[in-house]
Amino acid sequence: MEKRKLGRSSLEVVPLCLGGNVFGWTADEAVSFKVLDAYVAAGGNFIDSADVYSRWVPGNQGGESETILGKWMKQRGNREQVIIATKVGSEMGPEQKGLSRKYIMQAVEASLKRLQTDYIDLYQSHRDDSKTDPEETMAAYAELVQQGKVRVLGASNFTAERLRLSLQASQKHGYPRYESLQPLYNLYDRADFERDLEPLCLQEQIGVIPYYGLASGFLTGKYRSDKDLPQSSRAQGVKQRYMNERGERILAALDKVAEAHHATQAQVALAWLIARPSMTAPIASATSVEQVNDLMKAIDLKLDEAAIKTLEQASSWQ
Repeated sequence: MEKRKLGRSSLEVVPLCLGGNVFGWTADEAVSFKVLDAYVAAGGNFIDSADVYSRWVPGNQGGESETILGKWMKQRGNREQVIIATKVGSEMGPEQKGLSRKYIMQAVEASLKRLQTDYIDLYQSHRDDSKTDPEETMAAYAELVQQGKVRVLGASNFTAERLRLSLQASQKHGYPRYESLQPLYNLYDRADFERDLEPLCLQEQIGVIPYYGLASGFLTGKYRSDKDLPQSSRAQGVKQRYMNERGERILAALDKVAEAHHATQAQVALAWLIARPSMTAPIASATSVEQVNDLMKAIDLKLDEAAIKTLEQASSWQ
């Protein structure tokens, strides 16, 4: 299986990262274990989580995804074979959020305990904290790297300006820098990333691991204007955001390319991301073994120039 270097770090990851946001939410522990086993069996080695997953579910406190991951690694005895990414910064409770040194030091211990490990491969700032100076944040991370609790650092949901400030802080003091960025990016949601963040990531050799690579399921082709939509809040959200003239144009292009390549729309949408020069590994979630096996085929799907042109013209934002 092909592996790619994450930024300038020593981490080498397969070009499709398994999203852990569903563990403890739409996938219970038993289903999560099956999904994780299938991903690793198919050659995967890169799993993304966050301390806040899945605090939004009634009855959950946050940490459910990390806890399931920790149990799975313990039972399988495979900690050394997988690259675990998690995040800090989103609100876990009163006075429990942000990127201050004090909070990072508290949060990392809680994540390590839930993951049942003594190190995190990729520790990411989940979202920017405008109240904390980037120098304080990067100094705290430098301590964690020095202690061996964290191997590599990443950022998520940062603007280009704030990412640049963090990189400057690291360079100024000789701290480890952010080696990856996790932005919202897919065939539909292109403008924000491509306008400012992509040039910076290419220039600084920062690995990009986008989330919502399938646009909440819209790019799988299962939501169509001529079909009855489920009454779920997710389906209604997809309708409001993506089901418009541009969205229909993108689906038509996906249908065309998928048919020509004997692939699914989801595979094509992910293969487009994987082929983009700035990308390291898109993140995709699955709630069944079948979904995992379907998604992993995107890695071997090589789109020709004509297919990429068809997709990019249909999804153009300029």
